[in-house]
Amino acid sequence: MKLSIGGYSFHNSRQAGIMDIFGYLESAKFRYRLDAVDLWNGFFASGNDDGLVILPDEDYIRKIRKAVDDRGLTVANIALDGVHLVDPDPARRERLYRNALLHLRASEMLGAKTVRIDICTNQTEEIDERDFDYIVKRYREYCDRGAEFGYTVGPENHMGAALNPHLLKRIAEAVDRPNFGILLHLKRWKPEHAGGDEIVAPWTVHAHVDAKTVIGGEAGVSVRALEQAGYRGYWAIEYNAEANQYEEIEWMLAAVRRLFYHRAES
Repeated sequence: MKLSIGGYSFHNSRQAGIMDIFGYLESAKFRYRLDAVDLWNGFFASGNDDGLVILPDEDYIRKIRKAVDDRGLTVANIALDGVHLVDPDPARRERLYRNALLHLRASEMLGAKTVRIDICTNQTEEIDERDFDYIVKRYREYCDRGAEFGYTVGPENHMGAALNPHLLKRIAEAVDRPNFGILLHLKRWKPEHAGGDEIVAPWTVHAHVDAKTVIGGEAGVSVRALEQAGYRGYWAIEYNAEANQYEEIEWMLAAVRRLFYHRAES
């Protein structure tokens, strides 16, 4: 079992001004005794009026990489917001693409093993054929680039149309690249797609586990589905608790460990 903590799990602490990217790395290594992290660009980038996410300069990215290396950490995944593929405004879609290229450069500098780039936002509930072709084109481009640097690229079942596992399966089959990979947030689907984890399991390269899924006892079914599909990646906690985030994350790590221990005994 390989564990990590999604950077978004400390979003409230970041907003409160009591944690930065370096505190997150320090906590993962020395408080929680982990050897890997899930970076989130919201921890070290900023937004603008157009909704894009703007990176700091490369010197700052190098400082983050040094902090990662100094602590002997692996960047199991980096989740990139503000670089999604589909947008109804062609000009903004092009800006998102240019921003994605900058973020891929940063991901390479940081040594990320898997990279999440969303399909769309919540405003896009359906994908037409023209958008589908565009999605496939961009993921192929990003995967070909990732192959040069040794990382996988793909979407998360995060929001909007991406909450349909059949769409993600169709995209994966059309992209048809060995380093295309899905970041699976366990059980995060529209209600009519309750079995989505099993559908996308063959393409899953990284997994997020939240408190609701663990408390509800649903995580075990998803874990079995991924293991049967040959999954060997990290299980990352993504749980942005309202308060007491240090303690809540400690509880979540224990809960996920307990889940695996009980499976091993059964």
